Amino acid sequence: MFQCEGHESALLDCGSSGSENCSSGTAVDLTCTDHDDVRLVGGASRCKGKVQMKGHGEWRDVGYGDYSDIWTLKAADVICHQLDCGSAVSVGETGSSGPVWSISSACPLSTSALMDCVKTNTGFFDSTLFLTCSDSVRLVHGSNLCSGRLEVRSNQSWSSVCEEDLDLNDTQVVCRELGCGAPGQLQGMLYGEGKAPVWTSELQCEGHESAVLDCRRSSSPAKTCSTGTAAGLTCTDPGGVRLVGQLSRCAGVLEIHYQGHWRPVGDDHGDWDLKSGSAVCQHLDCGSAVSVNRTYNSSHRPVWFVSVPCVKLTSGLRDCVEQEDYYEGLSGVDVVCSDLLPQPNISLSDGVFEVYLQGFRVLVGSDFTITCSIQPQYPGGSFQLISDTKKQLNLTLPAVNHSAHFLLSAMGRAHRGNYTCVYHVDVYNHNFSSSQSPALYLTVGDLVTNLIIRVVLVISALLIFDVCLFIYYKVAVKRIRMKADRRHRRPSPPQ
Repeated sequence: MFQCEGHESALLDCGSSGSENCSSGTAVDLTCTDHDDVRLVGGASRCKGKVQMKGHGEWRDVGYGDYSDIWTLKAADVICHQLDCGSAVSVGETGSSGPVWSISSACPLSTSALMDCVKTNTGFFDSTLFLTCSDSVRLVHGSNLCSGRLEVRSNQSWSSVCEEDLDLNDTQVVCRELGCGAPGQLQGMLYGEGKAPVWTSELQCEGHESAVLDCRRSSSPAKTCSTGTAAGLTCTDPGGVRLVGQLSRCAGVLEIHYQGHWRPVGDDHGDWDLKSGSAVCQHLDCGSAVSVNRTYNSSHRPVWFVSVPCVKLTSGLRDCVEQEDYYEGLSGVDVVCSDLLPQPNISLSDGVFEVYLQGFRVLVGSDFTITCSIQPQYPGGSFQLISDTKKQLNLTLPAVNHSAHFLLSAMGRAHRGNYTCVYHVDVYNHNFSSSQSPALYLTVGDLVTNLIIRVVLVISALLIFDVCLFIYYKVAVKRIRMKADRRHRRPSPPQ
């Protein structure tokens, strides 16, 4: 057994107390940090501060690869991980007066050795990288920095947390420390089981704390996690996204809410394409992008610049905002998504019908109207009425005041089936079609009320007939009796 004191330069320089036989499964695995050290200095903790790297025996601040290079949270998260901190929470700039190591922000995403990313034009920069990582929590193996399996750092190691040991107050603090929005889904095995040991304490947060380490912990050990209950947590993305300036929420100029400000997204270099635009549309639940264009930023408002390659790789647009305090971009991004139109409505009018469990019942031979409508958005357009009946109707009418009325005459049993509406309109140099309206099911036959009326009429007729027959019988019997009485009253002829 080795007995090192820590200052030795080689393992064989350490003392030993003899060897022991290893039991099965106890051979040690060891991961050493890269020899090109990295650290954060000047902050409130080891996970916050100015980024410095040690290369060729010299510590220097880390500067940008060039004056147009801007770091995203996704790239900064690589440094947080190498420091054994949590997730990247914010990344910005701070002043510098000495020589720096110049690193391109794209390089850390593709290599594990940061020193491999140092550029040859290393020199003096006015500003260097300032990074804040979470101290005690992280979400791993998620689709973005605000989702993943929850791990807590304690006693210099990371541990998984049981789903049943967390409540809403705990998850609120976790999401807040990570710089994310409100907690959303909490589910065991949502992001895998992981190999980290299970945390032995139970959080007792009140919900107002700014970090997990500020929360109280239970004195009793946490419950034993059963397989598949390692907590997976999804926090909402605090970076709101919207498309503005058009009649639909699924079209317009792209804006992002970040660090408390809504700003347009700049596109001075024309980097945005249909793939990156589709990431925005999917984030807004608007389908995919049908067009992405540069638009002139006539207001000269400050903009957010977003790393387009990052947008294509992550579901969290917040992770891709490039840190820029103030910049008046000349061009913005105009995005039009495929799901531009809302779902239309369908209804029955101007006819005799009855409502029943499966839909509507209309009278054979009747005339009635099916109305298609849509919330006011774009002028013009047309409605298409489709049915899966034997008649297989496929009718089209122009939209007037955002609706169309389809008159159906002489309904027969072949008209029974589902009816749906679809709205079509030409805008933004594209033809858009809405999703189908909810299905309207019609069955054709005699209405229940009509049948009841017929039965009542038949019964009434039978009753009237019976009454008449009874009266006729009574009258006939009376006449017969009267005739019989007359015969008996006649005098007998004389003898």
